[in-house]
This record gives sequence, C-alpha cells and structure tokens, in this order.
Amino acid sequence: MPRLDEDPRSAAGPELALSFVRDDWAFRMLRKVGLVPATGLGVVRRAVFFTLLAWLPLAIWAWQAKRALPGAPGEPLLQHFGVQVRCLVAIPLLILAQMLAHRTTTRLIPWFEKSGVVPEDKRGDFERVIAGVHRLRNATLPWVVILGLVVAWTALGPVAREGEELNWAMEGGAGARHFGFGGWWFLLVARPIYVTLVLGWLWRLALLTLLFRRTAKLGLDLVPTHPDRTGGLGFVERFPTMFAPVAFVLSAVLASNWAHQVVYHGLSVQSLKVPAAVFLVVALLLFLAPLLLFAGPLAAAKKRAELEYGALVGRHGDLVRKRWILKEPVADASLLEAPEIGPVADTISLFQAVKAMRPMPVGKPSLLAIGLPALVPILVVFAIKVPFREVLMKLLHAVA
Repeated sequence: MPRLDEDPRSAAGPELALSFVRDDWAFRMLRKVGLVPATGLGVVRRAVFFTLLAWLPLAIWAWQAKRALPGAPGEPLLQHFGVQVRCLVAIPLLILAQMLAHRTTTRLIPWFEKSGVVPEDKRGDFERVIAGVHRLRNATLPWVVILGLVVAWTALGPVAREGEELNWAMEGGAGARHFGFGGWWFLLVARPIYVTLVLGWLWRLALLTLLFRRTAKLGLDLVPTHPDRTGGLGFVERFPTMFAPVAFVLSAVLASNWAHQVVYHGLSVQSLKVPAAVFLVVALLLFLAPLLLFAGPLAAAKKRAELEYGALVGRHGDLVRKRWILKEPVADASLLEAPEIGPVADTISLFQAVKAMRPMPVGKPSLLAIGLPALVPILVVFAIKVPFREVLMKLLHAVA
C-alpha cells in the first residue's frame, strides 16, 4: 500500500490522479528552500517552522518588555486570545490539514469514474476536466494574486494600531504611543502568514468548485434507484471533510477575539447570537457550495425517472390486475416474470426510491463536517457566561 502522501498515480492512473496540494506554486517554492522534502508533503516540518516563525519572536519581545503575563502594564499578550490562536492553532492546523486535502482529493476524485457516474464514453472528457484543473493548480498567477492581496492587507495594518487586539504591543506614554517590535512582527509576519494560508484554502475551494461544475456538465450516468438517494453521487459528501479544519480555524479566530471582549471588556454573550448564527450559515454555504452544482443533474434525473419508473410500475400493475383480478390471459408476461423486477411490492419500492431522491448531495455527513467544527469554538465562548450543562445540551441537540 502506498504512503498517504505519496503520488497516487500508480493506484488511480495518471489521468485521474489529482492533488489540490502537491506541486502547486507555493508547494514548489517551499520545496526549493528545503521546507518540503523530495518525497512526501512535509506538513509537520512546515507547521513547526511557520508556527515558531510567527509566534516565537513576538513572544520573546513581550517577555523581555514585561508585556507577556497578567500584571504587566496595560493588556498583556497572554490575554489577547486572538493572537495566540492565530499563531499556535490556526497556522499549524491550516498546514497540517493539507494532508487531509491531499488524501481526500486523490482518493475520491477517481470515484467519479470507478462508480460509473462518469460513463465510459465520457472518460476522455473527464480526463480533460482533470487536466484543466491540474493546470490551474500548478499556475503561478493565482498565487501572485494571493500574495498581492496579502501585501495590500499588510500595508493597511498600521491603520489598525489603535485596535484593541494590539494593545499589548503599544509602547510610549499618552499621546506618543507607538508599536513595539512585537506589534510590527505580528502585522508584518504572523498575520500575513495566517492570511496567506487562508487564501490558499479558498483557492483550493475554488478549484473544487470548478472541478464539480465541469464534471456536472459531462452528462452523468445517475442511477435513480441508488441506495444513497443521490443517483450514485453519495461519495461527494465526503469532500467537505477536507475543509473541516479550515472551518474550525476561522471559527476559532473569530471566537477568540469575542472571548477577549467578553472576559476583559464586558461584552455580553447574548449580543453575539446573531453574529454567530450568521457566521455558521455563511460557513455552511461557503464550504458546501460546490456540492450544489450537482443539483441540476439530480433534478433532471429525478424528473425523468419519475416518468419512466411510473410508467414501468403502471404497466406491471396493469398486467397483474389482468392476470389475477380480471382473470384475463396475458399475451406477453415477460414483465411479470422478470427476476430483476420481482413482485408488485418490489416495483412499488423502485418508484418510492426514485421519489426519495435528494435534490442535492448534501446530508448529515457533509453538514456535520462543516457545521460541527465551526460551532465548537463559538460554544466555548458562550460557555464563559452560560452554565456548561446548558451548552452541552445545545451541542448534543445540534448534532442529534
């Protein structure tokens, strides 16, 4: 069995092998400087390196400036949960999650062909879709745009010097306050690393959306009576799993800033209900949006199948009525004797299976894959002021 981070070409075939991580521009640059080994993804070494690069210098400065621990003048670094979460949770998790994305895409994308959803006569078209997305993944321009956005965002950083998140990094007396080294390091190094990683994940989400959009237009061979109730597309519900760490990170960064406001600035958790609900809805829509692209083919397949299977059940029922109710001879009994159709109950179950087809491949697995990671950090914030038992009951109700 090949290693998880090895190139899956030998297993899936070079035409269908597609990783959303391996060999993109950022991956190639990091390999040139030795942060990515010749084989494998090197996610652990990258996570350790960028975590230390982002957090250690500002932590050392805060310690030497006596601004790290409670009791320091002003607000110490330790009380600013958002800084800690970005550097010590978000950055390493966004890097480690690339292994999950690599595994998910290389294992699941070939299932479009293996499951028969992409018919044999469309395999060539599907391979061209894969090749097109492969070229985009390797392109330099998207990462130039990402880096340009990060530079622009970083240039606006000093505008936020009066923001509460950076109070720990301010030096000087009243009217002459300025950033210390730790504040500039956060603005020019730590935060850009975090923003770059987030934008990189949004680019991977765009690649998945493009892949699904082009695949949905191929003329998929959907099976209306498939037990997954999505015509055989049930496996695509596993794709959002690759974005579960991203949803958790975004929620954790948001929740950490809220937690600071609640604990140290008297913000009411009740005032966070609407923003939290909006965030959860946006997260679900954002990361499940690619799955919605199959709604068109599923709707068309269901509409056509309701007519076809309705006619089949009708003919079968009419023959049963003539033979057993009216006692009339049946000239052609092949439909009644077909073993793959079976008795009346089986024909009705076929039609019921068609009626039960879902309009899109979104169900509890995909909803939980995004909703639960996005919900947990927010519940932690509410637990600051709300009894733990009540929060636990809400969590159990949300996943039940």
